[in-house]
Amino acid sequence: MITFILNNKTIKTPEHSGMTLLDFVRYQQRLTGTKIGCREGDCGACTVLVGTLNANGVIEYQTITSCISPLGNAHGKHIVTVEGTNLKDKLTTSQEAMKANYATQCGFCTPGFVVSLTGFALSNSEKNYSNALDAISGNICRCTGYKAIEKAALQVVEKLENHEVHSLGWLIDHGFIPEYFKSIPQRLLDIEAKNLNQPKGKFVSGGTDLYVQQADHLADNDVHLIAEKDYLKGITINDTICSIGTNATVTDLWNHTELNNLLPNLRKHLKLVSSEQIRNMASFGGNLVNASPIGDMTIFFLALNSDVTIIDENENERTVALKNFYQDYKKFDLNDRELLKEIRFNLPTKQSYFNFEKVCKRTHLDIASVNSAIHIAVNDDHISEVHVSIGGVAAIPKYLHETSKFLRGKDLTVEIIMQANKILQSEISPISDVRGTSDYKRLLARQLFFAHFTTLFPKQFTLNDFVQHA
Repeated sequence: MITFILNNKTIKTPEHSGMTLLDFVRYQQRLTGTKIGCREGDCGACTVLVGTLNANGVIEYQTITSCISPLGNAHGKHIVTVEGTNLKDKLTTSQEAMKANYATQCGFCTPGFVVSLTGFALSNSEKNYSNALDAISGNICRCTGYKAIEKAALQVVEKLENHEVHSLGWLIDHGFIPEYFKSIPQRLLDIEAKNLNQPKGKFVSGGTDLYVQQADHLADNDVHLIAEKDYLKGITINDTICSIGTNATVTDLWNHTELNNLLPNLRKHLKLVSSEQIRNMASFGGNLVNASPIGDMTIFFLALNSDVTIIDENENERTVALKNFYQDYKKFDLNDRELLKEIRFNLPTKQSYFNFEKVCKRTHLDIASVNSAIHIAVNDDHISEVHVSIGGVAAIPKYLHETSKFLRGKDLTVEIIMQANKILQSEISPISDVRGTSDYKRLLARQLFFAHFTTLFPKQFTLNDFVQHA
């Protein structure tokens, strides 16, 4: 029995774990403020809040897109739709901000924006304008125009930014959320939601890609939900090694203080990956086994020369270098009933640098035309170690074996980088598709490769240096 709290109501349902949370909310509970838009997690009209009790008994809220989230993942959680944010006799702070700034016309997208802004108020992120815009980066408006919505976000920020404490009590007192939120932590403890009995169906974690492709199939067939498996969670640092459980999300990386210190541009890079709602729910394991040639985090981990630990149902483990994991288009080294358990890589040093680049049609929540990453160690202008990856130019997420091998042991000069680009071009085989012609992708591959060096070594290289040698 799936058990959770939906707004202010405790739900116990025998419904199929694989149906989408959106369909349960709209069709079983008749909470139609949560809209059906794209059914791909792309527009944010179906945004809801998910509240999870942490180990300290404190509830943490995140936004997700309910159209690509399995109902079973709500088990033991607090799910909040736009109706669940309502106050009895007045607008909430987020609703009032949208109204006061004329930030709605047809109103179809408005509930999603309201929930996202409420999620921003409940989040642990710094309450500034930039983070408020991040919070609504996965919400699309078709008619109002974003300036009015951005002004509404600014009004919410102004209500928050001059106050250091934003506890549930403070947010209730200042009209951000209704009073019943205060009772939710204890009520979640009281329902004692035990682990669901899991059939031997398809493994599903966040479901953000599977539900785009197979939502109807997953709703009608057995699924084995693994998002709450503790042995697949967590980020640990031990000496020079970072280990990341495959149930971890981009948000987990975003919030990891030590990794942000070791990779100072980490949040800048991660901002290019999907939207806040998807970053909150999509697992790294799902990203890797999706095997998309343009998977952002796959390209990211390839450049870190990562290994993946694989576990079977008998708890036997084996380790594979990620650069050897992919065999052909959507084919990889994973047997039936095996799972990716962990991603492991050597941490950057003071002499090493990491960079990620991505070109797509819009800034947020878009698929790359070409993306690329590099991890390079340099001592006295001598390249001692380097790993380069690139996406969108081959049938698989591409680790550039020959390019990396050529650069290793060379001096860091324009001439060497130009020669490396020729090798790069021989390693890739882009095709023409909706994201660009093969020639365009080759051009992007070259420019992103050069961008790594102009970004990481701005005192040594400019783009003109490479143009003059072209």
